[in-house]
Amino acid sequence: MSARTRELAILVLVGLITMTGFASVYIARQNEISAGSLSYAGFFFALYLVAHFVGRLTVPDADPYLLPMAALLTGVGLTEIYRLNPTDALRQGLWVVIGVAGFSATLIALRHDFRRLESYKYLFGLSALALLFLPALPKIGRSINGARLWVHVGSLQFQPGELGKIAMIVFLAAYLHSKQEVLALGRLKDFGPLLAIWGCAMLVLVATHDLGSALLFFGIFLAILYLATSRLLYVGVGMTLFLVGAAGVYETTAHVRSRVTIWLHPWTTQPVPCPTRGGLLMQRQECESFQLVKSLYSIAQGGFSGTGLGKGTFTLTNGKLLIPDLNTDFIFSALAQELGLVGVAALLLVLMFFVVRGFNIALSVDDGFSKLAAAGLTFGFALQTFIIIGGILRLIPLTGITLPFISYGGSSVVANFILLAGLLLVSQRANEAR
Repeated sequence: MSARTRELAILVLVGLITMTGFASVYIARQNEISAGSLSYAGFFFALYLVAHFVGRLTVPDADPYLLPMAALLTGVGLTEIYRLNPTDALRQGLWVVIGVAGFSATLIALRHDFRRLESYKYLFGLSALALLFLPALPKIGRSINGARLWVHVGSLQFQPGELGKIAMIVFLAAYLHSKQEVLALGRLKDFGPLLAIWGCAMLVLVATHDLGSALLFFGIFLAILYLATSRLLYVGVGMTLFLVGAAGVYETTAHVRSRVTIWLHPWTTQPVPCPTRGGLLMQRQECESFQLVKSLYSIAQGGFSGTGLGKGTFTLTNGKLLIPDLNTDFIFSALAQELGLVGVAALLLVLMFFVVRGFNIALSVDDGFSKLAAAGLTFGFALQTFIIIGGILRLIPLTGITLPFISYGGSSVVANFILLAGLLLVSQRANEAR
């Protein structure tokens, strides 16, 4: 069985799982099966068939498991978003269409040799900076929950940092590949352009209070630097600089201090001043850490086997959500309540298998740029997953980034489909050579 035929067979299975999920949600909400609800699953399956046939034409020998895993993750996310808000599910479906279009366009445009991107490394570096800087502009930038990471133009609102992440990975892979040998020797002048672009990116991210993306970019930078040079010293120096910078930001930025306080002490027995209520004395779980605490209660309520799709408790009697931003930052909490420990463990295994396949692609390809690009894209996917789930589970301070392929959000969906296309292009090159 060829790789693409295997991919098609798994996509059929994913389509059936998605159809079952939508039917379960609709039965739980309406006590009947609706053709309208099942049309979501049918449209979803048809969309991924288009992606499959584009892949069959452009990357026939690429990894057969990445696209079905992306389809499954997207299907799970879309099902839960539909359960929470059908209107948001329609919008998310439109973004998935745009994401698949971006995926297909990337494969078609770079099907002959994606390595020509290496010649435009500085353009990608400057583009990454421009995308990260957009939310800081006074008229189009928007602050949400203390972080200025959104751009609003007319009726369109998007997060340019998601695409900036892809551009930055391409720049880092291309530059470090071209300077791989001299960087291993530790000559400071060769680090100049690299540190300049990375430093500017960090300054912009800190200025916009987008600390989740700052941590993500910093981790990607260190990972690709280590892979290119094999020097643990650079990682140690980088971590030291990060800790010093984090301490400085903690001392000077109230938003960061608040996030750390919420992480360490989400519950209080005595009232404390609530900054969002003008200093009114309240218990912290009723003010700053309300979202995190309700999220933890939601996970606990799911128990081992969950309440079942469509049967979780997420709203008050007046229709107001118990957990703000549930379908974006906290969709993992909703899934944990309805699918239970067994369900979210299976979901985490799919995410982990996606990462394993990505690193396997990086190991199997022969040229340095492809290897660094695949490893950077995969590590970025893995680190982003850890940051958001780790924040929800109180392993690290909570940051407002999305769960790849699952959370509601157009920018994230489009960026992750482009990331998927990049991994398939590298996989095609590796398997062709083999």
